[in-house]
Amino acid sequence: MPVTSDPEAALAAQLRGRGQRVTSQRVLIHRGLRELGRHATAEEVLEAVHDRLPGVSLPTVYATLELLEELDLVRRVSRAPHAALYDPRPEPHHHLVCTRCGRIEDFDLELELGGAVRAARRAGYRRTRSELVVSGLCAACADG
Repeated sequence: MPVTSDPEAALAAQLRGRGQRVTSQRVLIHRGLRELGRHATAEEVLEAVHDRLPGVSLPTVYATLELLEELDLVRRVSRAPHAALYDPRPEPHHHLVCTRCGRIEDFDLELELGGAVRAARRAGYRRTRSELVVSGLCAACADG
């Protein structure tokens, strides 16, 4: 598959490569998350695209975000007990998660996690990825 810096062209190529349709809903939901430029809930993505897709439903947004995650175009970040967030930054990176307010921040760190991926594959896991998640209190919660 050709490498492109155009996210919508990359989405279209991946969908077509899987024999799936390139729909306006898929394109606009992907664009909406990228335009938000931050970790966002499915509800926030719905709000971001509502004017451009007036009839879109929350289940459609969830299904599309799950598809985008399968295509490695977004990352789903869990932050129990809060709602999952979708990260428009698909390349490997790590996260800081506040255990009180649920805030998530990206951070970059050179860290070899290949051993964790290999162990997961030996255990039968497929489509594995690894990331470091550091949990604690963000500065605002620690000071409050």
